[in-house]
Amino acid sequence: MKVYADLHIHSKYSGGSSEKMNIPTLVSYALIKGLKLLGTGDCLNPHWLRELKDDLIHVGGGFYAYRLNPEVLFVVECEVGTVFEFNGKSRRVHHVILMPSLEVAEQLSDVLSRYGDVESNGRPVFNMHPSELVDLVLGVEESCFIFPAHIWTPWWSMFGSFSGVDRVEDCYGDRVDKIYAIETGLSSDPEMNWRVSQLHRFTILSFSDSHSPYPFRLGREACLFNLDKMEYLELINAIKSRDPRRFLMTIEVDPAYGKYHWSGHRNCNVGPLPPEEARKLNYICPVCGRKLTKGVEDRVEELADKPRGFKPENAIPFIKVLPLQTIIAFSMGISEDDISKLNSGKVWSLYANLVSKFGSEFNVLLDAPIDEIAKTSTPLIASYIKNLRYGKYSIKPGFDGVYGRINMFGSSMDLRDFINR
Repeated sequence: MKVYADLHIHSKYSGGSSEKMNIPTLVSYALIKGLKLLGTGDCLNPHWLRELKDDLIHVGGGFYAYRLNPEVLFVVECEVGTVFEFNGKSRRVHHVILMPSLEVAEQLSDVLSRYGDVESNGRPVFNMHPSELVDLVLGVEESCFIFPAHIWTPWWSMFGSFSGVDRVEDCYGDRVDKIYAIETGLSSDPEMNWRVSQLHRFTILSFSDSHSPYPFRLGREACLFNLDKMEYLELINAIKSRDPRRFLMTIEVDPAYGKYHWSGHRNCNVGPLPPEEARKLNYICPVCGRKLTKGVEDRVEELADKPRGFKPENAIPFIKVLPLQTIIAFSMGISEDDISKLNSGKVWSLYANLVSKFGSEFNVLLDAPIDEIAKTSTPLIASYIKNLRYGKYSIKPGFDGVYGRINMFGSSMDLRDFINR
């Protein structure tokens, strides 16, 4: 069975999350997006865990479904942070944990509550080395699955320029053999990660890390699986084995759209800066003299030992997309900076028409005939989606917490040609 999966999300109990991050709303928007498998998010939080137990029923094989609508399945999941010292510097790394049951989540919550506060935030932080976290997690249940989250984000990531390390072993130590996957994050894609040979042994995953249920956030990055059985262990085995028959591809937001793709300092309105310009400044803000937030592309270049365009054998394919609501808004001259306008009546009406006609956002973006899209929406939107499929568009890269912006469709010109637009 082919399923689009987003296995890294949050609940309303995580800082910065929408109050609408609840199971009924998540199910509604997942169906619109085309997602059939979701992480629960925040399963260590006692308040959210109680809601999960009330709202979900076990449907077998470690998967759960909403009591009132079983069309979307759930995997028990959370994100946690670890703070540890390496080479005299404090390192802060986020990790995603998948679990086979809510009972395991309850046991793990109890164990980890001895090392940090699991109640006040959906994404708890523990003062421990990641290797110790791996031992504790697998000690509760050996079928749990842990991997580093958004590995290139400047803060709270394994290779983060401000808080990470340079080798996977420096993060997970002698437990690195228990790590089978990495997560790209919004500002990188598999092609960027393929340039770092130490990552070739890991499966590349892409999920949204969404704090909002709306389809321009939920499922903006996802994985497409073709599972023989809709069971937790079948999913984990598909990831570990990198079996191209069962793990078909990842869905990636164009990295330039991510909030940290290039360097800059938003408080001083400096950026986005291409890597060569940021290096000339020695990553120092020319306005305030503080450190720039180093972009993911710069950080990848520091650790890369393979040329651009390198592709490992047996690499899982990927495609790059942009959220449909963002494309519709751009066609109407609406700035994507205004979240309220992304959900405006005008945008939502066109979005709803397309999803109603073709079944889901993924179907619209990836499969629907362009001429039928034009009839259902507008010829301009149809042309934009066609150009998206062929990579004929340009984005002004995101930097220092600012999302990238669509500049135009219909061209594959170099990003640097649009830096000042």
